[in-house]
Amino acid sequence: MIKQFYPDEWLDSAYVIDYEELYKEGYRGLIFDIDNTLVPHGAPADERAIALFKHLKAIGFSCCLLSNNKEPRVKMFNEQIGISYIFKAGKPGKKGYERAMRKTGTDKTNTVFIGDQLFTDVWGAKRVGIRSILVKPINPKEEIQIVLKRRLEWIILYFYKKTMKK
Repeated sequence: MIKQFYPDEWLDSAYVIDYEELYKEGYRGLIFDIDNTLVPHGAPADERAIALFKHLKAIGFSCCLLSNNKEPRVKMFNEQIGISYIFKAGKPGKKGYERAMRKTGTDKTNTVFIGDQLFTDVWGAKRVGIRSILVKPINPKEEIQIVLKRRLEWIILYFYKKTMKK
């Protein structure tokens, strides 16, 4: 039961992923969470995020932002990025992930989801059958409901690390 929350990979940042390797492996669609995955909560796209998406487009990826936030927040982040997005996605529900794959023109065999939370991002990706990459949160300052979820995540990640060592 606990394994449904295990990511396929756990990395330090969305900015250290070997995207060229993912493309070589046949992946064509990337779905991203925004807050604490690409920038701190509520922040606009910074130079690093803008450069990342420019690079991903140059590689040939089709990208989509998938956020539980309201449209003004997602739209503000996306202004300088210029990719597809879905707001009020209802993660970890399947519908948002499925819509994102339709927007990227990909399917569960060639799509990767990148996010910072187990109970929304990773679990939703697992539920729909796509590869998930968990990244460490950019900023430790978070809303109280997320802080509480992080405590539970630590337990799951403890067992995940033990499994990965075997």
